[in-house]
Amino acid sequence: MPAEPQVVFDLLADPARHPELDGSGSVRRALDGNPERLSKGARFSMDMKLGVSYRISNLVVEFDEPRQIAWRHFAGHRWRYTLTPVAGGTLVQEEWDPSRVPHLWLYFRLTRTPARNRAGMEATLERLADLVARRT
Repeated sequence: MPAEPQVVFDLLADPARHPELDGSGSVRRALDGNPERLSKGARFSMDMKLGVSYRISNLVVEFDEPRQIAWRHFAGHRWRYTLTPVAGGTLVQEEWDPSRVPHLWLYFRLTRTPARNRAGMEATLERLADLVARRT
């Protein structure tokens, strides 16, 4: 992305921006009471919809500004962004880590999550790049 890592990190660390960033279409809105900026140990919640509407609470478990940020919800999934400076900007890697989810094979089989998440992550990175381009 054609911006310094801090510019990208600032977008990711703002939970109010997550509905704009989400390419999966499941993040509907940030709930009231979220911190303005995330930090290690911060909790934030979202209205979601994946077939049915629900709310999810997340905990920031990794925070190395401006290089890495990750959060997880109750089931243990982690969403991680790693930012690496490169010539002309930042390489952004998004990672979904479900390794802490019990009965993973059954979960994957029933929900077809990996394929759905891959498509959502590609769209999220496109949205993030668009927002970064407008901010720089």
